[in-house]
Amino acid sequence: MKQNKAVLVEGLCKDYTIGSTTSRVLKYVSFSVAHGEFLTLMGPSGSGKSTLLYLLGGLVRPASGRIWLGGSELTNRSDSQITRLRHDNIGFVFQRFNLLSTLNALDNVAIALRLTLFPNGNGKSQMAQPKELLDMVGLGNKIHHHPNELSIGEQQRVAIARALVRRPSILLADEPTGSLDRDNTIKILEILKHLHREHSQTIIMVTHDPAVAEQGDRSLHLVDGQIEL
Repeated sequence: MKQNKAVLVEGLCKDYTIGSTTSRVLKYVSFSVAHGEFLTLMGPSGSGKSTLLYLLGGLVRPASGRIWLGGSELTNRSDSQITRLRHDNIGFVFQRFNLLSTLNALDNVAIALRLTLFPNGNGKSQMAQPKELLDMVGLGNKIHHHPNELSIGEQQRVAIARALVRRPSILLADEPTGSLDRDNTIKILEILKHLHREHSQTIIMVTHDPAVAEQGDRSLHLVDGQIEL
């Protein structure tokens, strides 16, 4: 059963401690995501949406509970093993883009290849070409532009191309349209829907916008750290 799911989460809890106070941000969250599904996560600010996404990507560890990615358990591994599993399976798209200002669009995408782990040189054929990805997101004519020469929407498209360069099986997107105007929001959603429709890309996207959430196959609502049934 676990192998049949892109993501499987069971009883996930996450605590944060500030000073002497510990707060439980996620409370026994369980759900699954099918291969090729476009799932959206909604909820008010502070409900745990982004925390859940970071847990799925292995960026933070849970207090308890278990996560499987494509049948491989994430939560019982060492830090180096989690890094390897994340590297092989996950692409991240963040609201703040995280582009390097000294690099042009092409190099901002290509840097993900230069940081890629290639034991014995294997796996290179599975990587996508940066120029092809920038063409796909409509920026083939701006490959030599630096971030400060691109609009906010164009910067987000570069970030999406960068997230796809290793051909991840799962794309995690944290409020990818949160800082965009309506026209750029539409463009980003069209790219994500194209990936989902034409390439069977598994996508998990956090959003606070109900209209954006409707673009997915299914939406989960987080309220006070729990999935609202």
